[in-house]
Amino acid sequence: MSLIVSRARSTPLPNLLAWRALGFRTICSGRLSLAPSSPYSPAPAGIKILESFKEEFEVGSGVITLETGKIARFANGSVVLGMDETKVLSTVTCAKSKSPGDFLPLTVDYQEKLYAQGLIPNTYMRREGAPKERELLCGRLIDRPIRPLFPSGFYHEVQIMASVLSLDGKQDPDILAANAASAALMLSDVPWGGPIGVVRLGRIDGQIVVNPTMDELSSSDLHLIYACTRDKTMMIDVQAREITEKDLAAALRLAHPEAVKYIDPQIRLAAKAGKQKKEYKLSMLSEKTLEKVTDLAATRIESIFSDPSKGKFERGEALDDIGKDVIKVFEEEGDQESLSILPKAVDTVRKKVVRSRMISDGFRVDGRHLDEVRPIYCESHHLPASHGSALFSRGDTQVLCAVTLGAPGDAQNLDSISGKGGLNRREVGHGTLAEKALLAVMPPEEDFPYTVRINSEVMSSDGSTSMASVCGGSMALMDAGIPLRAHVAGVSVGLVTDVDPSSGEIKDYRIVTDILGLEDHLGDMDFKIAGTRSGVTAIQLDIKPAGIPLDIVCESLENAREARLQILDHMEREINSPREQDGIYSPRLATLKYTNDALRSLIGPMAALKRKIQEETGARLYIDDGTLTIVAKNQAVMDKAQEKVDFIIGREIVVGGVYKGTVTSIKEYGAFVEFNGGQQGLLHMSELSHEPVSKVSDVLHIGKYITMMCIDTDVRVPVVKDTVSIETSSLGETVASLPSVVEPPQKSKLAVPAVVIRTAVECDEAEKSSPVDKNAKPKR
Repeated sequence: MSLIVSRARSTPLPNLLAWRALGFRTICSGRLSLAPSSPYSPAPAGIKILESFKEEFEVGSGVITLETGKIARFANGSVVLGMDETKVLSTVTCAKSKSPGDFLPLTVDYQEKLYAQGLIPNTYMRREGAPKERELLCGRLIDRPIRPLFPSGFYHEVQIMASVLSLDGKQDPDILAANAASAALMLSDVPWGGPIGVVRLGRIDGQIVVNPTMDELSSSDLHLIYACTRDKTMMIDVQAREITEKDLAAALRLAHPEAVKYIDPQIRLAAKAGKQKKEYKLSMLSEKTLEKVTDLAATRIESIFSDPSKGKFERGEALDDIGKDVIKVFEEEGDQESLSILPKAVDTVRKKVVRSRMISDGFRVDGRHLDEVRPIYCESHHLPASHGSALFSRGDTQVLCAVTLGAPGDAQNLDSISGKGGLNRREVGHGTLAEKALLAVMPPEEDFPYTVRINSEVMSSDGSTSMASVCGGSMALMDAGIPLRAHVAGVSVGLVTDVDPSSGEIKDYRIVTDILGLEDHLGDMDFKIAGTRSGVTAIQLDIKPAGIPLDIVCESLENAREARLQILDHMEREINSPREQDGIYSPRLATLKYTNDALRSLIGPMAALKRKIQEETGARLYIDDGTLTIVAKNQAVMDKAQEKVDFIIGREIVVGGVYKGTVTSIKEYGAFVEFNGGQQGLLHMSELSHEPVSKVSDVLHIGKYITMMCIDTDVRVPVVKDTVSIETSSLGETVASLPSVVEPPQKSKLAVPAVVIRTAVECDEAEKSSPVDKNAKPKR
């Protein structure tokens, strides 16, 4: 030990750093541990240094880097993808044993933590908490293009984790995370048919921009996310401002080669640092079992789907009976191995029967032609007590949409590191799609300051409830009196293909308009397209096979447009312009300007006064930097709330203005009333009634709440209240300003008592200095 001490003393460093000389680290968490060797000393023989591999390439105007080998080395595959100062880590892990189910248990999680921008969460626990809506949407964005590329029968659990490590605020990291996930799968030993490339396009002043920044997207009329393999489309997501089908098809064809630029660097990186793919046992149906089930069930299944009179539940019950009969046959034969996969075998036979009938005959399970839309029923103003409502039915799919209007403070803030942006991912995704479709026709915020909330209640479902929500939501918005530019309708288009099993090429195909839930399940594509008569506002494309040619996708746009126009005809016949809102359920919004000191007095200690006003009136008060916004469900509630506010804060006193106040003291010549936020007014006894009044106390008492009109102001008592500007608005009426000057009435015989502004002290002094005539009016 003496040797160690002498070594420490000989070190020419401050005492604070002498721990290093003893070979210890700085104290951390109350423990000491040995310090590592100097990072500058050469590594001992046999010690492996971390080796990283990198690929660098350009897409659009940005330089992309792919790096692996340095972080998360225990994962099956890991990649850090960077663009400028933004970096995203994607990792892939896979279970060694097969999942007991008959599906791929793939989980994609996308995480944004505020440390990526040097921020601390503004929560009580200073932690991020549950996944936000944006994180769920980004997880879906990654999941949708990569899921179809896993081999059929691969049922091992796979988890993909995308974490934003650093963010410079220029690029949205969701696209980087999707490409990083593809690269991580390529590096892993998990079987997968990639890689894919994902790219974002915008259109600014008619020019297509590849990988636009978030600032550029704010001025873009097109927000396109496109994913593909080298020759086929995998996923499309679009938000636009009524872009034509021709321009959209051109943008898709431009996006494909840009997305392909991500593919070759991933292949090169996998060749340098990728793991060898493992041989996983795939759960495949045996040809013997499939043939036997086909012999037992194919004819009966075909008869079910050839009868258009059968509905959704009748078809389901008939298929259940067929399944039970097939199971009974296998049980009698004692074929236990095949019993476990019989449900999948029956589903496979059903899929072949339905698809072959659609391709060969051109008829569907409900008897419609391929381009035929189901019967439509529309009804606006279905809920009379709501601000706006609509009932929309297309076949057996039915939604009830209700619109509620609120103040700007009611808006939902989706916090994320890339900006404002326990949930079910599918519901979130479909709700966001409907929201994007309707945003394109909403009026500007400066013209329509209300916050709008749409509830879409699905009453029955048999295909594309999200597109039904777009149609019902558009009608409900017009029913609420919101000045939409045009109606928006949506429809889902499907695809059935006949593929050559040897080459994988499509031999024949059929595009199917307005698909049922069964056709979605058995088909190859769910292409949701929403828009107006002028163009497309939102798109979401999901597929099941390993890609679809882009030509088929562009062809589907025209089929969807024709169906959309048919649906718009029905909607416009029901309601084609914003409804005038003048009923008792019409909401009201008022914006008032005050000084911050006046607003502080309105809020009160711990916001108690503000809460009391809201509880007593039913209105909502929102305060923000000199602005008070009052939202009421009707005009009566608005008047009550403004009356409360006027009594506490007050407004500019004008001759001829009507006010309400409380009697605070009674004199021989009249009464003093407190009103308008603490102002004192003299109500002379001559103004109490049209009949002579002998005593003021016969008419008034202290504490009585009365309504009065100002007939004059005393110049000796200046009014010190700040000027208040008031703007009130409701649906169907214009914004008006309260006049600041009102001509005084010619006569003092008023329907309400009159008040003269004068202090009680001055009146007492005047009373002592001269006798007071009880029936005489004071000099003005």
